[in-house]
Amino acid sequence: MRSEELVEVRPSWLFIATLAGLGMIGPFATDAIFPAFANMGADFGVSEAALQQLVSVYLLAYAAMSLLHGPLSDALGRRPVMGVGMALFVASSVWAAFAPNFAILLVCRALQGMAAGAGQIVSRAQVRDVFIGRRAQRAMAQVSMVFVIGPVLAPVIGGWIVAGGGSWSGVFLFQAAYGLVLMVLIIFWMPETHALERRTPLDAKGLAAGLGAVARSADGRRLASVAALAFGGQFLLISSAPLFINRLLHRGATDFWLLFVPLMVGALAGSWVSGHTAGAIRGPRVVTAGYITAAGAGALLTLLALFPETSGVPWILLPIPLFTFGISVAFPILTIAMLDLFPGARGAAASFQSLVSILVNAVISGLLAPLLARSMLPLMLGAWAFLLAAGALWWWHLRSPRHPATEPDVTAGQDGAPPLTRS
Repeated sequence: MRSEELVEVRPSWLFIATLAGLGMIGPFATDAIFPAFANMGADFGVSEAALQQLVSVYLLAYAAMSLLHGPLSDALGRRPVMGVGMALFVASSVWAAFAPNFAILLVCRALQGMAAGAGQIVSRAQVRDVFIGRRAQRAMAQVSMVFVIGPVLAPVIGGWIVAGGGSWSGVFLFQAAYGLVLMVLIIFWMPETHALERRTPLDAKGLAAGLGAVARSADGRRLASVAALAFGGQFLLISSAPLFINRLLHRGATDFWLLFVPLMVGALAGSWVSGHTAGAIRGPRVVTAGYITAAGAGALLTLLALFPETSGVPWILLPIPLFTFGISVAFPILTIAMLDLFPGARGAAASFQSLVSILVNAVISGLLAPLLARSMLPLMLGAWAFLLAAGALWWWHLRSPRHPATEPDVTAGQDGAPPLTRS
C-alpha cells in the first residue's frame, strides 16, 4: 500500500518536461553568460576577476533565497512560489539586458539568483508529491537529464548568440524568453501538487522548524554534502570554462562545445542509467559504482594533465564523459533519498540540499576556479579532489548507524524498498 495519497497528473510527460525546464533554469542562467565575458569586460572596462563575480553574486543570492523557496512552497503550495519566482526572473533578465553599468548588472544577477531557485528547488519536491518508489527515481532521473543539460547547453547557446552578431544583452533576453515560457506553463497548466491539508503554517517559526529539522538530521547533512561535493567536481570544470577554453586550450567563443559536449554526453548517460536501474539494482550500489567510475576518470584526467602532449585537445577531453557519468548516475538516487527523509517537509529538504550545493558552487566559482584554472594540472587535480571527498563522505554514510524512521524509499515500488544505507 502507498504510505500517502499522491496527486494524479496527466499528461505525465508534460508534467515531467515542465519540471525539467524549471530545474534547468538555475544552472542555465549561471553559465549562459560565459561566452559573453569578453564583450562585457570590454563594454564595462572590468577585469576577468570582476566578471567572475557575476557568477558568485548569482550563486550567493540563490543560496540565501533557497532557504525560503522550499519552506514557502510547503506553506503556500508549489504553484504560487514558482509563478512569482519566474515573474521575477523574467523581469530581472530584461533589466540585465539593458543594464547601464556593471554595478546594476551585478544587482540584476542577484535578483536572477533569488528567483531561479523557485523553479529548481520546488520542482524537486513536486516529483515526490506525484510519484512513489521506483517511478519517483525514474522521474527524478528524467528531470536530472535535463538539469545536467543546463550548464552544458547554456554556454553553447550563449556562444552562438555572441558569435552570431548579438551582444551580451542578447544572452539575457534569451533567458527572459525562456523564463516567460515557463511562467506561462505554470499559470495556465501546472497543477498544484501540495494539498491544503499537508501544508505547514505560514509563520517564521513554522518555516524555521522545517529547515531546522532537516539541518539537525545527520543523514540529511551527509546526503546533501555528498551530492554537493560530487557535483562540485563537475562544476569546477563548468565554472572554469572561459579560462579553460580561452587560456588553456587557446580557443574562441564558438569552441565551448569542446568541453560541454563531453560533459553533456556523460551526464545524460548517467541520468539515463540511473533511471533504468531503478528497482533492478539497489541504490547504494549504483551510487558507489558511480563514484568509483568518476574517481577513476578524475585520476586519469590528472595523469593526462601532467604532460604537455596529453593536456590538450583531444586527450584531456576523453575522460570527461566518464567523470560526469559517475556523478550523474548517483544524483537522482541521492535526491529522492533526501526528500524521503522528510515526507512532511519536502520543500525544506530540497532547499537545504540546494543550499549546501550552491554554497559549495559559490566558493568554486568565486575562488577556486580563477585560482586553479591558471594551468591544467591544478584544475584537474581539484576536480578529482572533490570526487575523492564525496566518495569518502559516502563511505562514512554507508557505515553510519541506521535510523529506521528516516530510511529513504528509493528503489522499490509500493511495497517498500531497501534503505540508502549499508545492508
